[in-house]
Amino acid sequence: MLLPAKVKYRKMQKGNTPASLRAATTKTTLAFGEYGLKVMQGCWITSRQIEATRRAMTRFVKRGGKIWIRIFPDKPMTNHGNESVMGGGKGAVDHYVAVVRPGTIVFEMGGVDEKTAREAMRLASFKLPSTCRFIKK
Repeated sequence: MLLPAKVKYRKMQKGNTPASLRAATTKTTLAFGEYGLKVMQGCWITSRQIEATRRAMTRFVKRGGKIWIRIFPDKPMTNHGNESVMGGGKGAVDHYVAVVRPGTIVFEMGGVDEKTAREAMRLASFKLPSTCRFIKK
């Protein structure tokens, strides 16, 4: 799973909810491969979801071609135990998420034909918490 090696601050505030995020200004065009998976709604994508998506794509293309991951989970998410009392402070870091804005390309693929890439991206989109669109150069 992906997680940062070192962070400046151990815990972070949640900030705006992902659904209210403005459209992406970076990572909106294909930079590495011929095909991509674009997220249409803002969301938080966990490192587990990124790994599950990567495995689904890799397994379908039978380890052929090349896959690029364009996002990285660097926002820490905390949680408390179920029966902790109020006033106990902020919980420990549980996992990391990547904040993804609408229109961001999260995965790219190259070295395979369009039919294979389209089906691999379709399988991958089921693993993500947002609606996605297949794009090509």
